[in-house]
Amino acid sequence: MDRRWALRLGLVASWAATAVALSGVARNVNFGKLQGGYLFPEVNRRRRAFAEAQPELASKVISLGIGDTTQPIPEHILSGLVEGASKLGTREGYSGYGAEQGNSALRERIAQYVYKGKVSADEVFVSDGAKCDIARLQLMFGSGVTSAVQDPSYPVYVDTSVMMGQTGTVDDKGQFAGLVYMPCLPENDFFPDLENTPRADVYYFCSPNNPTGAVATRAQLEALVARARADGSIVVFDAAYAPFIRTPGVPKSIFDIDGAETCCIEVNSFSKYAGFTGVRLGWTVVPAALEYADGFKVRDDFNRVMTTAFNGASNVVQNGGLACLTDEGMAEIDTLIEYYLGNAEILRGLADDLDLKHYGGLDSPYVFLDLNGKNSWDVFSAVLEEAQVVTIPGAGFGPSGLPFLRLSAFAPRAACEEARDRISKLPHIFH
Repeated sequence: MDRRWALRLGLVASWAATAVALSGVARNVNFGKLQGGYLFPEVNRRRRAFAEAQPELASKVISLGIGDTTQPIPEHILSGLVEGASKLGTREGYSGYGAEQGNSALRERIAQYVYKGKVSADEVFVSDGAKCDIARLQLMFGSGVTSAVQDPSYPVYVDTSVMMGQTGTVDDKGQFAGLVYMPCLPENDFFPDLENTPRADVYYFCSPNNPTGAVATRAQLEALVARARADGSIVVFDAAYAPFIRTPGVPKSIFDIDGAETCCIEVNSFSKYAGFTGVRLGWTVVPAALEYADGFKVRDDFNRVMTTAFNGASNVVQNGGLACLTDEGMAEIDTLIEYYLGNAEILRGLADDLDLKHYGGLDSPYVFLDLNGKNSWDVFSAVLEEAQVVTIPGAGFGPSGLPFLRLSAFAPRAACEEARDRISKLPHIFH
């Protein structure tokens, strides 16, 4: 045997003899701060545990939980996806890597169809969804910023702030040090008391809101923009549920507010528009006018994140996005939205059956039930055990959500009707 190979084999044997079961790499301390599992996988874990413990009831379980669409993708929009896939089978239509910022035609159509020209195509970044873009924005902002979140709020805003190292540890109230919590409850119309909110560098705000179903008025959003401009802060506005707004005069975008282009970023998604939860397509708008304290354009940094950490949304999926943003596609989207809003009306009726105060469900797919001080995890468990219906405990959205339960209208109509029938017979759970 060659002497050099013998030496190498000897080293391998030596390394093998001293190998340990654990790596020598230290865990990211910020992940150690996170509390339990992410909300929705935890809900699914409890659902699976229930099914394993009571297999005879597993097939009866109805989900009013995770906001996952259930209706088929409509014909015209589906034809765009099919066409996009078919192109890949031809020499003329085949395409490989595309622009990381997105198909130029789709960026232009988003600017025109969604924003009516209030933003330009070069301010639109097409992606695989709003949730992913929130994480990318956090990567761009880094660990040195102070973030503010609505309480209760979509868990991604909090968890990504923790992961990025923007926070300290959690206290006995369930709040992370270094993160600004903005209570949004019935007594303040689910809108933060901005006068008494500490300054933050980045404010995360969602309307229509997940989980409360509340929709911010024009006056409220004007106040939010004014506060951000006065403080030199940035608002990350999550408009993923904007197409559910039917009330005239209610803004569907933060860019409906004058001055927002100097202090706001908007994330959005086709998930709830067109049933693309499993297809994955969204976008983020970063205005050219938005600058850091040193005058550098925020858009240019986000562009760097996208070109470095993302290879662009699927060509097939973007072709489906183009089909969404046509007159035929928008008509199909309106039909889908009306279907889910009809479900929301059934769930509002369930709340009335139980004589519970409730919020949302009008310009939103979520109905937020006031549990009169009861712990929402306890109610979640009781409803699952006794009615075989999955809901979402408000506690998973932050400390202020503890006495609330979220119901999702993203279910088949018959499932919503059956859930109402089952749960309305169990008032003792809620009173």
